[in-house]
Amino acid sequence: MTDNPFNGPDFRNIHYQRANMQNANFDGVHLGGARFFAVMTGARFSDTNLAEADFDDVNLGKARFNNVNMGEVTVTNANMSGLVIDGVTLENAEIQNANLIGMRINGVLVSDLFDAYEKINDV
Repeated sequence: MTDNPFNGPDFRNIHYQRANMQNANFDGVHLGGARFFAVMTGARFSDTNLAEADFDDVNLGKARFNNVNMGEVTVTNANMSGLVIDGVTLENAEIQNANLIGMRINGVLVSDLFDAYEKINDV
């Protein structure tokens, strides 16, 4: 008896090219070091560990994130127009060099918040 949770077929180092895996289910599959150049429209990731994953040139338009740990995540050069953030913890979060036109926090335009701050502090 082995403690290996991946005790099914061994497909290490196999290269799938132009494979149709539509509606495939991956349960208990180890994909460490795997690379995807794929169309994954409508794919569902549940109970998935993507820690230290690298997303580069990825389209996540209309994606839904629920119960997601994004601690210490870095997002650069991203289009987040129309983004809705609800019920999140932004403790110690930092926003730099961002276009905030039309951005609202709790229904208040961020530009109005900055204007009020400048008036109070005579900046």
